[in-house]
Amino acid sequence: MNIFAKIIDRLLRDDLDYHLVRAAMVIVFFFFGYQKWFDYEGKVLIPYIDNGPFIFWLHPVFGIQGASYFLGVSEWLFGALLFAGFWSKRAGVLGAAGSTLTFMMTVTIIPFIPGGWEPSAGGFPAMVGPVAFLMKDIALLGISVYLLKEDSGRLLLKADHSHGE
Repeated sequence: MNIFAKIIDRLLRDDLDYHLVRAAMVIVFFFFGYQKWFDYEGKVLIPYIDNGPFIFWLHPVFGIQGASYFLGVSEWLFGALLFAGFWSKRAGVLGAAGSTLTFMMTVTIIPFIPGGWEPSAGGFPAMVGPVAFLMKDIALLGISVYLLKEDSGRLLLKADHSHGE
């Protein structure tokens, strides 16, 4: 077991985990944003947007497909900033902040989505369909907060070093 631990430690010593997490989020935002350009996705998002306590305004302002485009552009912007974060911690902080905000918004939909809870699960509601789909956003929120913490800390450390502290 010690040999395995030493191999893992050597692989992860140079921030491999941090870079893999960033790359995974870039890929997630690319594909999430990509979906938003298709009519089917705009229609699929209707119950999520209409029942989101912080995003319900998107449909009245932009319409169904316009709201989908808005989300797609936002996701590509945050993904691009996360990608730029490989080289610029300032861009990384902006991307991670946008990512954190994105997943805070989607996680708040969970209690309100219609058809998301099955009441007959032994007295306690069981998640189904749309809630099960949104559960991944809890992990993505945690990853976003991790990147925000890491990039903010690295940006501050860089600023301290450049000012001779």
